[in-house]
Amino acid sequence: MRQRLVVGLIVAFCLAVLVLAVKWSPDTSGSASMVGAGGAIGVVRIEGVLSGASQGYGGATQTEEIMEALREAGKRDDIKAVLIRIDSPGGSAVAAQEIAREIERLKKKGKPLVASMGDVAASGGYWVAASCDEIFANPATTTGSIGVITEQVNLEELFSRMGIETEVIKSGSYKDMGSITRKLSPEERKLLEELVDDVYQQFLLQVEKGRRGKMSPDEIRTIADGRVMTGNKAKQIGLVDHLGNYYDALERTKELANLSGEPQVIELNPQDPFSKVFSQLLNSKAILQPYLSIR
Repeated sequence: MRQRLVVGLIVAFCLAVLVLAVKWSPDTSGSASMVGAGGAIGVVRIEGVLSGASQGYGGATQTEEIMEALREAGKRDDIKAVLIRIDSPGGSAVAAQEIAREIERLKKKGKPLVASMGDVAASGGYWVAASCDEIFANPATTTGSIGVITEQVNLEELFSRMGIETEVIKSGSYKDMGSITRKLSPEERKLLEELVDDVYQQFLLQVEKGRRGKMSPDEIRTIADGRVMTGNKAKQIGLVDHLGNYYDALERTKELANLSGEPQVIELNPQDPFSKVFSQLLNSKAILQPYLSIR
């Protein structure tokens, strides 16, 4: 009886959340007929850990949703510029790279892109920001952290004390590289160091391209050691262009697009409360995924 009651309460709670999510779900249509003659500004939000963890009702990934929003902005004639609002500590290097590639495609269409940093836009979050035309940060925003990391856990001694043994059958000497049951061999360590350095060089090239004319490659490499800094410090050394909040960045986006009056602001990838809860849960899980991360 008690179990049935618990199950019933859980089902009722889920249904209530679903009803509220549908009720509060924002209108994502942003139809062109509602836009004034001056055009509109599209807003793309990047929140949480950058990863391919499934989220949302349709099973789309965070990266795919962001890329689709950017592609939609490129297709729509009514959207004249895009503001990317970033609140992310980084995550998967590939996720950051995929988003940056879509930003570059959008640039080629002649639509200005401005990045607005929230609480944090570090590592992979900065990779994305550096791809935009201009970057805004709050003075207290946490940013920087230009670097790449992969972590290996070795539980060999613990397993030995617990009497746990493992047997590995593999097709090649490197197939179990990174196993938690043993230390890395010198050869494996060298391979992982080469992997990290390769992605790090790609990160540096993206930042150098994005900050060309604002920072020299030598200036970038001097601080590209994984350190984090405030938005205020980042502005002083040239990693960001302006200090200001979301609305300051929105105003600048309007100026770059030569829009007059009050342009419509269209949220291109809004999240309703229901999917956002699951997004946060999956983002916390994504930190544990064994991808090469930039954070």
